Amino acid sequence: MIKNLLILLVLATTISCKTDKKDNSKLNIVTTTTMITDLVKNIGGDYINIEGLMGSGVDPHLYKASEGDVTKLVNADIIFYNGLHLEGKLVDVFEKMKSKSPIALAEEIDKSTLIGSEYFGSNFDPHVWFNIEYYKQFVKKVTAVLSEKDPKNSVNYTENKTQYLKKLEELQNKVISLIETLPNEKRILVTAHDAFNYFGKSYGFQVVGLQGLSTATEAGVQDVQKLAAFIIDNNVKAIFVESSVPRRTIEALQAAVNSKGHEVKIGGTLYSDALGNAGTVEGTYIGMFEYNVNTIVNALK
Repeated sequence: MIKNLLILLVLATTISCKTDKKDNSKLNIVTTTTMITDLVKNIGGDYINIEGLMGSGVDPHLYKASEGDVTKLVNADIIFYNGLHLEGKLVDVFEKMKSKSPIALAEEIDKSTLIGSEYFGSNFDPHVWFNIEYYKQFVKKVTAVLSEKDPKNSVNYTENKTQYLKKLEELQNKVISLIETLPNEKRILVTAHDAFNYFGKSYGFQVVGLQGLSTATEAGVQDVQKLAAFIIDNNVKAIFVESSVPRRTIEALQAAVNSKGHEVKIGGTLYSDALGNAGTVEGTYIGMFEYNVNTIVNALK
């Protein structure tokens, strides 16, 4: 509570004495999740300054703004975030920054196509980036916003959009080809929390998460035992750790399954709420998506 009050005080103070831009010839952009940061970099290229608040392995469900984050947000020309209550603990900060008009990219999606969820204030599952078609909508929105704010570079943004959409189309085709090698009856994806429902809906997987949709909820003993029984009944061969969720939750599930005389392996670590380390293939949206699919398919075959 005290920390929140301090951040709001910093917010009020910083708004009244905004600092100069790093480079007056470029837009200053602030993003929240690594997925959005990567997207904006692909569209903005060298024509923008960008700062992402969250890094690799950071859980956006639990992320709290620091005083430094507030300063970055205040000095931004544009703020892009996921929305649908993914960044739940940043809501108060965004509410105080209405004059900045932070842009929730997921709000562009037709709500009738979203997966419902009682765990979030939006009443929808916010992990929409696991539907590549939704991510393409993000790309188009970001391009439109950058072009409006910086019309002199609109041609460059549009060219970058065209190239990136082509790469996403290639990714989609590659993903479909990989998944087609996995029989339908083996398409059961058990992970630490339900971040992959849109992935499952797109590619025909039954997705089961130990902690539900939000990592803010804790899995109890009954949850572990119930899921262990499901794994045995469905002869699931592998379960998966997530990069932004403690490994112990899945290890506890594995132990519960093994104690009942059924062997289940940990099939690998999936990137869910954050990309991999910057500078690696998995540190990009396209690299992350392809890595996840390869990991899932290879473990479940």
